Amino acid sequence: MRVSGKAVIFGDNINTDVIIPSKYLTSLDPGELANHAMEGLDPEFSEKAREGVILVAGKNFGCGSSREQAPIALKYAGVKCVLADFFARIFYRNAINIGLPVLESPGVSKEVEEGDMLTVDLEEGKVVNETKNKVINALKLPSFILEILKDEGLINHLKKKMGGKGS
Repeated sequence: MRVSGKAVIFGDNINTDVIIPSKYLTSLDPGELANHAMEGLDPEFSEKAREGVILVAGKNFGCGSSREQAPIALKYAGVKCVLADFFARIFYRNAINIGLPVLESPGVSKEVEEGDMLTVDLEEGKVVNETKNKVINALKLPSFILEILKDEGLINHLKKKMGGKGS
């Protein structure tokens, strides 16, 4: 399972209130949430992300409240994958649950620049910076998480496991 896209860079301690500000949580529409993703840090983010990007961040990405709207906003904005030095645990699991690939790659924030073309091999835990012709290691995802991502999230995964039963 591979994803490719241009890198969009953010720093350390990006919290869920920055990913999707609370004033937009009245909407349940993922497209509406996507329009406001990261707007406090980069008002052009939703435009950049539409073409499909890989978000690269530093330490503690997704800290703060446990709102699952944060990874939803990123996914529907066009983020194909989030790479970070490390994640806040609740964001990490919420991202997996909604089918947004996330990989921890200690030091990735120092190896990638805005606009670099990246290819991420989720199964191997490898990030190839095509622009710099450099391979960056990431922590491999366990097989059960890869299955959830392949099924586009936990709900779809459980439906598949149940043989399509349930709603």
